[in-house]
Amino acid sequence: MKFSPKFKIGIIVFLTITLFIILNYFLIAKEIKNFFYLVSQPFQKVLWKGGDEISDFLGMVFEIKNLKKENEELKLKVLELLKENIEKKQLEKENKALREALEIGLEKEFKLEIVKVIGKDISQDFILINKGQRDGLSKDLPVITQQKILVGSISEVYKNFSKVALLSNKESSLDVRVFEKQVEGVVKGKGNFRLSLEFIPKEKEISKGDLIVTTSLTRLHPQGLLVGQIKEVKKQDIEPFQTAEVLPSFQIGEAEILFIIIEF
Repeated sequence: MKFSPKFKIGIIVFLTITLFIILNYFLIAKEIKNFFYLVSQPFQKVLWKGGDEISDFLGMVFEIKNLKKENEELKLKVLELLKENIEKKQLEKENKALREALEIGLEKEFKLEIVKVIGKDISQDFILINKGQRDGLSKDLPVITQQKILVGSISEVYKNFSKVALLSNKESSLDVRVFEKQVEGVVKGKGNFRLSLEFIPKEKEISKGDLIVTTSLTRLHPQGLLVGQIKEVKKQDIEPFQTAEVLPSFQIGEAEILFIIIEF
């Protein structure tokens, strides 16, 4: 009678298990176990070592996750501190601007609204400010610094912000006079932060360094606001008027806190 290979293997496994069970109940069982432990010792070391390495690896993974979490928390704290620092500096600048405005009595001359510059369009000579219709602002209101320097006027008003056309904007034009001289003319924007004083009769005496201030002829601006300073006078014999290049007193790089004249 022939047995299949599977049957033979099953018999061998059964006999081996039975042998181990029997040996386990005899005194020599300890020696057999000792032999198997001795033989399996290198494998146990490998397994234990592998287990330790896996444990260390998993521990490192968890540690990296914890460090990553702590790093993200630190980043958030840094951002919060940075935000607080920026807000503090911004408040300090506002307070400084208000103090300077109070020192020269601007609040006695005009009804003012303090604003922040939030954007600049240098190519078009525009700036954006952080207040608009909801703050009572409207088109054509003049914009000044705390030193009473004219910046420009509001050209477009939105709900939450407004667009300010600088004096140097090509669409800008205003009546002015040469300070301490009975000479009046018109300042026009030439773009790229350039101003031109025009329509000055040729017989009138103006010179480099003369200050230019606003008049109240059109009632769009209060009189006496500083516009700029004559940089160069240009005369031509065949022309009835002389012109002058004017250096604006307002510096775009310093534009952060400004004032809107609501009433004057």
